[in-house]
Amino acid sequence: MRSAKVIVGLVVAALVVVVGGTWLYINVVKDDAPERLALTESPADDESAVADDEEPEGLEGTWTVGEGSAAGYRVEEVLFGQATEGVGRTSDVTGTVTVEGTTVTTAELEVDMTTMASDEERRDGQFHGRLMDTAAFPTSRFVLTEPIELGPEAEAGELVTATATGELTMRGRTKTVSIELEARQTGDTFEVAGSLPIVFADWGIPNPSNVVASVGDQGELELLVVLTRS
Repeated sequence: MRSAKVIVGLVVAALVVVVGGTWLYINVVKDDAPERLALTESPADDESAVADDEEPEGLEGTWTVGEGSAAGYRVEEVLFGQATEGVGRTSDVTGTVTVEGTTVTTAELEVDMTTMASDEERRDGQFHGRLMDTAAFPTSRFVLTEPIELGPEAEAGELVTATATGELTMRGRTKTVSIELEARQTGDTFEVAGSLPIVFADWGIPNPSNVVASVGDQGELELLVVLTRS
């Protein structure tokens, strides 16, 4: 009986150490998850900034994905009862967007999934291995299938919201999706940011849960595209 109590005591102590250590790691040691990908602050948002008298050149033309663009994922994780977020990012985003007047007529974006990285090597190993199998499916791709009317506000450099409907190819599967976006032209760049809920089973992605972390049945795809004139 005494031996049994000792064993139970050791197990309880071990659990306290594990849970307490996890809490300490998440709340003290671990850096906070990155903020969501979003448009950069425009001069008009900064009251201390000097107003720019130059009018935007207009949106019409061909735009190329440039520096500052990023794509990634965000998932809710529970580690031994402690809630946290897993976030992965890559800056390897390429593509082009064509605008006629104030209407986006074509858009093709590609993300290099092999360079996606988070703050945890074990999570990255799971991502590139059994979850996304980036050796077999190294890229994800979005192709716009319906035009997007941005309106005159976009040409004036104002923040606009829109829905991009197109075909998303990820992990070898292609589906029609609609992504809610925010967009704004600032100077000689045109930025677009958005996110899309991803149900793992819909894309053939195994549930990421394991003996250490518990994850729900979905995550979130995030995107920031910084476009420059071609």
